[in-house]
Formats: sequence, structure tokens, C-alpha cells
Amino acid sequence: MARPNRFFDVIRIGPVEVGSFNNSRGQTRHTAACTAPKCGFSTEHGNRSAAELSARTHRCPA
Repeated sequence: MARPNRFFDVIRIGPVEVGSFNNSRGQTRHTAACTAPKCGFSTEHGNRSAAELSARTHRCPA
């Protein structure tokens, strides 16, 4: 049975939340996702700094 994704070390940069999680292969991955309605922006990165940079440079069209 697969474990559900559990996000840890979550921070918010403007409307974007950045969090870390362990994928099914046991690797730590980092994601940035915009919480604004109808935006749809999300990215997944191999390192935390890239996810935070993505969050800082996101310009929300919504």
C-alpha cells in the first residue's frame, strides 16, 4: 500500500507555497505551487533553492 505524500518544511512566498516531500523512490523532492484561484502554477524541483527561486519569480496572471 502506498503512503500518501506528506509535505514538510512548508513556507509561503506571496501566493506561492513551497514544500518538500519524499517521492515513491525515497528521494526528497521540492515543489512550488500557487494558491491563487484559477492560476494553476506548480513546479517540481530536485533542490530547495530552485523551488524557492521559482516561487519568488512567479508572476500570477490570476
